[in-house]
Amino acid sequence: MTGKQSPEKGAARAPAWRQHRLAMVLCLVLAAITLAVFGRTAQHEFVNCDDPDYVYGNPIVAQGLTLHGIDWAFTVFHADNWHPLTWISHMLDCQLYGLRPGGHHITNVLLHIATVILLFLILRRMTGALWRSAFVAAVFAIHPLRVESVAWVAERKDVLSGLFFMLTIAAYVRYARRPWSLARYGLVVLLFAMGLMCKPMLVTLPVILLLLDYWPLQRTGRTKFSLLALEKLPLLALSAASCVITLLAQTRAIESTGIISLPIRFGNALATCMIYLEQMVWPAGLALFYPYPQKGPPGWEVALAAILLAGLSVAALKGRRTQPWLLMGWLWYLVMLLPVAGIIQVGVQAHADRYTYLPQIGIYVAATWQAAQWAAKWLQRGPLRTASGSLMTGIVAVLMVCAWKQTGYWKNDGALWTRSLACTTDNAAARLNFGTALLAGGRVDDAITQYQQALQINPDYADAHFNLGNALRKNGRVEDAIAQYQKTLLTSPDYAEARLNLGVALSQKGKLDDAITQYQKALQINRNYAEARVNLGNALAQEGKFDDAVAQYQLALQIRPDDEVAHVSLGIVLARAGRTGEAIGHLQKALQLQPGNPESQNNLAWLLATCPEAPLRDGNKAVALARQANALTGGENPFVLHTLAAALAEAGRFSEALETAQRALALAGAQSDARLAGQLQMEMKLYQTGSPFHLPGSTH
Repeated sequence: MTGKQSPEKGAARAPAWRQHRLAMVLCLVLAAITLAVFGRTAQHEFVNCDDPDYVYGNPIVAQGLTLHGIDWAFTVFHADNWHPLTWISHMLDCQLYGLRPGGHHITNVLLHIATVILLFLILRRMTGALWRSAFVAAVFAIHPLRVESVAWVAERKDVLSGLFFMLTIAAYVRYARRPWSLARYGLVVLLFAMGLMCKPMLVTLPVILLLLDYWPLQRTGRTKFSLLALEKLPLLALSAASCVITLLAQTRAIESTGIISLPIRFGNALATCMIYLEQMVWPAGLALFYPYPQKGPPGWEVALAAILLAGLSVAALKGRRTQPWLLMGWLWYLVMLLPVAGIIQVGVQAHADRYTYLPQIGIYVAATWQAAQWAAKWLQRGPLRTASGSLMTGIVAVLMVCAWKQTGYWKNDGALWTRSLACTTDNAAARLNFGTALLAGGRVDDAITQYQQALQINPDYADAHFNLGNALRKNGRVEDAIAQYQKTLLTSPDYAEARLNLGVALSQKGKLDDAITQYQKALQINRNYAEARVNLGNALAQEGKFDDAVAQYQLALQIRPDDEVAHVSLGIVLARAGRTGEAIGHLQKALQLQPGNPESQNNLAWLLATCPEAPLRDGNKAVALARQANALTGGENPFVLHTLAAALAEAGRFSEALETAQRALALAGAQSDARLAGQLQMEMKLYQTGSPFHLPGSTH
């Protein structure tokens, strides 16, 4: 095979130690430019797309690195994926940084920097070309298309799998350039397996290694292709296993051909391959979500893409002897895009910036080496060669500015979704997520508008109906919310969260039996749905079925032992059932989990002040807890003042108890709460005689 690359001019004459030192300097430069672009993410927030599932809304991940969490990572399909090492990396971040987003962002940046440096070192080792390798690594590092993978915490799987991708190639180069060794080959297999446990998109890596055998390793010239392919069989077996696991994990997320037909999928795949190349050259209008065209891309766009792809493929094939990097780089790009081309459509996006993270490296290599060949032919004189270097520097500088600006759009939900809406049309998903950001910020009416606009684009959008129901319920429009939840379930009957929230809304309307039915259906969909068990317990308790309620709370705590709401609810029901000692234990646990919760403080204070078992009462502690709850609720909550009065009486401070009860009575009267007012009047008579208030099994 011709086209073998010798070291760059000047590099061959430089002493080895000077080359090594220059390479180390370039590694530092690559790290610096990457940090300059992405370091600002240390000040960014989490975003509401996938970050809740992956980090701050995931109770198993949020509690940090635990044996239970590691077991969960390997044995559960969550968020329609199986990538245990990715989950463990998020758990480790939570262990180190808690739920402060800056640390999670910096981990992404550091992983990306490590991948960039490895890419540079691997290319240099394979080709001997220092500056070309550095340029490829620099473009990979700071291209605006990298922003989604690096600035999005939930895309940890991209940067982590990218690191193992590079480590696998490095181990393979070491294996391929020395006599055969089982240990060195075993390391390749191990690193590849770990990469697949970060993100299954790496399934095409065995083919990429075959391409590297062709160029630049040039093993095809001295070893039969059949033997090189046979050598990859253990890696291909891992890829096959990963494909099976991924299909099982993504069963719910895979769109049927009845929704998106195969011709439309193939057309979109062709158009997408060209869109990514266009974005590589002109990275403008980048968005988190690109809506899938309802009827697929226009026919002319598909035809043009097919012609261009065919033309580029023919050109790469024709140059395979004198310009082998073209065929290697082009096939790298196409092969790595296959898992995310949309033939098996997961989700409803037409394409995504993150899918270019590793595939476009092939294009960068092909373009850089081809440009270098042209430069060697036409730019022999010193000034022109200097101009070539300046051009490369200028390209990197422009990309840095564009990527730095793009990174800024990821600072929070509002900026992210506003940008996505500005860059796309008819984007129901962006409107949905922007509405969720508005709802979280208390702008309920604006959120409702966004959800309604999402439904104008896609009337059958189950998530939009669900979120609109949540917003309407928050606005007090419970009947309208019920209607939206029911519309959600028409198209998505297995939507467990919709059944849960429908149950909550029905409970608010006093329809407890109907609410219980919805909670039970939610549990049929997901028997480990702890929140549904807690709500089912609450509904059963309202019907006076305390034993059944206790059983549901206990099952919820088996699923999530640190569920503070379950501990509070169980404590309250146990107290009503007369099991005061157990009730106190659960309320104390709830306060350990969330020390500043006034509801837990108030309920525990009430039990410590009024429980029938004298050894369990502690008036002074009850006073302290009730005062904290009173401060947290602004001193105007009649129920908390009621508790504080009872606590003061138990502590023997009857004049203060009487004064506090009078304040509570005034507030109860203002709120027309006759039941509470009557109880306070009865208790005040006790305080006037110097007696505390005790009622067996009483709490509120």
